Amino acid sequence: ALYIKQLYRATIVFTYISSVDQVLSFHSSFEDVRCKCICPPYRNITGHIYSRNVSQKDCKCLHVVEPMPVPGHDVEAYCLLCECKYEERSSNTIKVTILIYLSVVGSLLLYMLFLLLVDPLIRKHDPYIQPLHNDEDSEVGRSNTVLERVEGAQQRWKKQVQEQRKTVFDRHKMLS
Repeated sequence: ALYIKQLYRATIVFTYISSVDQVLSFHSSFEDVRCKCICPPYRNITGHIYSRNVSQKDCKCLHVVEPMPVPGHDVEAYCLLCECKYEERSSNTIKVTILIYLSVVGSLLLYMLFLLLVDPLIRKHDPYIQPLHNDEDSEVGRSNTVLERVEGAQQRWKKQVQEQRKTVFDRHKMLS
């Protein structure tokens, strides 16, 4: 079981490091500006999306759509159907956002690992300390996790509801 936990932790750390490496190396893969032309079907030609890195003033069908799918006399009619938009993005902002996100996730994972390592040390059972018992919580050998405390509170609530129902129905029978 310990080996599986260590393997799981190593996998998480490796995944985090490789994702940060991919974010840092993505700068040469994409451009920050492009012109995107969406051309609908025209006669026997299917619709197509064309994308090209051109300046904003050259964001027109004639500069972006290559190769032109129609013969010379139909080019103007085809280009009138196409919708061209100039798009800009900031890849540096995207990189910073992703790095912040991965840093927060990584910090939370490290905190989780820290708690997994420290929790057994904190929860060491001291034989000299006598546990305090309530009348309601007299179960022996039950650990005190949050889930078990919630379940215990739920069981106490259910008992109270049952007792209230019982007294209400008994009173109702007595009055009628």
